[in-house]
Amino acid sequence: MEKGNGCCFSIMASSATITFFLIGITLVVCRVLYAMYWSSKPLCKRAPQPVSTLIVLGSGGHTAEMLNVLSVLQKDRFSPRIYIAAATDYMSLQKAHLFENSLVDETGVRAEKTAQFLQIYRSREVGQSYITSVWTTLLAIVNALQLMIKIRPQVIICNGPGTCIPLCAIAFLFKIMGIRWSSIFYVESIARVKRLSLSGLLLYKLRIADEFFVQWPQLQRKYPRAHYVGCLM
Repeated sequence: MEKGNGCCFSIMASSATITFFLIGITLVVCRVLYAMYWSSKPLCKRAPQPVSTLIVLGSGGHTAEMLNVLSVLQKDRFSPRIYIAAATDYMSLQKAHLFENSLVDETGVRAEKTAQFLQIYRSREVGQSYITSVWTTLLAIVNALQLMIKIRPQVIICNGPGTCIPLCAIAFLFKIMGIRWSSIFYVESIARVKRLSLSGLLLYKLRIADEFFVQWPQLQRKYPRAHYVGCLM
């Protein structure tokens, strides 16, 4: 009799565990779908206050394109601005410093009050072996998590460098967890004429980016959720 009662209790406990597990999985899936759905929608309300803005810079032409984008933004609305670049990318942060200094001449507000400049570990350097890149990628993810917990931006603007992927992925995770809802704006590089970059493709397909912009009409036809904005250079 006692053995039978023990078996019934075990079965009930197992059933309850499975039920709670399925409920938990269902809630997580619903939250992910909710975040993906609203991440692909334009913002309904304009925040009355300035929004902290994370700007991801990259080597090559990425930074030049990004600074062109920033030149047409409302500087008082997207403030403070936090610039971030790979730890080995010194030129990009120098250009960002020059850009902010030029704004000081126009507004008279010191750059220290409106801008910050940060560095992040790069997941993989050019020519680095894939074996060692596993370790550096883990370091980059941990570093990105630390930075995102610290700054928790309201807006993220990026245009293709690989360093934006862990930052945007963590921002999306924060959306799911209800920690911070960061609006992600992705501007594909003008060099991408027929196909998206890997960074752009990931953010587009996974619906991580809230707004996705391309600079060539054929890209917009191929990726209909993107917005064609013309040449920004």
